[in-house]
Amino acid sequence: MRATIKYRLVFLALMIFSFVIGVNWTPETLANDADKRALYLISALYFILLPLGYWYCIIKKGAQKQWKIIVIFSLSSLVARLSFPAEIAHYFEFIAWLRYPIIAVLLIIELYLIVSVVRGLLKVRKLKGDPRVGAVETYREGDDKSLTIALIMASEATNWFYAIPWFSRNHPPAIANINLKSAARWHVWLMLTGCIIASCSSYFLLVSWSEWVAIIVSSIIGYTLMSMVANHRLSRYYSLYLMRDNLVINNSLWGFMVINLTDIADVTNQPLAEINQEDAETISIGGGQSNVTIKLNRPVIYHGGMGQLPEPMTVIHLSVDEPQQLMNTLNSAKLS
Repeated sequence: MRATIKYRLVFLALMIFSFVIGVNWTPETLANDADKRALYLISALYFILLPLGYWYCIIKKGAQKQWKIIVIFSLSSLVARLSFPAEIAHYFEFIAWLRYPIIAVLLIIELYLIVSVVRGLLKVRKLKGDPRVGAVETYREGDDKSLTIALIMASEATNWFYAIPWFSRNHPPAIANINLKSAARWHVWLMLTGCIIASCSSYFLLVSWSEWVAIIVSSIIGYTLMSMVANHRLSRYYSLYLMRDNLVINNSLWGFMVINLTDIADVTNQPLAEINQEDAETISIGGGQSNVTIKLNRPVIYHGGMGQLPEPMTVIHLSVDEPQQLMNTLNSAKLS
């Protein structure tokens, strides 16, 4: 497990622990000094310790943007509004005021989904490859914001492109298959079942609060069924391929790399290699033992989090079904 992933898991555990402890230990009233001291400690936990932990584990170690610190402050404010004593909770009343703007935003998202479905269907009719690859090729040398926006805009077309076999009929063939769990049939059925359960559960949980919100949230969750099918087909059939002098590596829909062949310094078969997961610029993709190592001349961005968590990489360890075929293809492509 890479160091950045470890830090994210550490913060996730800290956040869950803090909120569970905070909600259960928050006094209902401030009747005495002991209650006030308990509330001070919980407030420090929510608004000092958690933001510091987020800054260190997510922003600093994960090389993310500073503005993302607002995420944990917003979440802490919401928990405080719902769990603090009434005489303090009203200071966080602005969270309740957000109810109607949230509904408005959800309606906009719902309309955007409808528009994006039509737009996505129109875009993918003649595509011969992953739309995200074109976005990376266009904005690779530009600023991060332009590439981030481009990947967001390309994500809808990508889902449709891989979810429906007819749309991906002209896709470049795979040169090898990465050993991914998401390529297994049992995995996609498990994810589809979980998505349906989550969609139905969200409706029944929210309908008493707002039927509009319940319908919108459950439909948005249900809409991810298409992404799960796309994730499975991408992992099973198109995890590793060549496209326009680029090697495209797909770690399911979650993460991908677009590596220009001129940036590849060496391709070796190392079935027993010791993998240094503490190296921030080393990544291992695929389950089981790594059997191919690709070393790069310069750092190339691994677009994790569906393109929203960029990380520079110089060494890629892959676990594939045909390591020798992959090596031969890459070496031949580099010479041509």
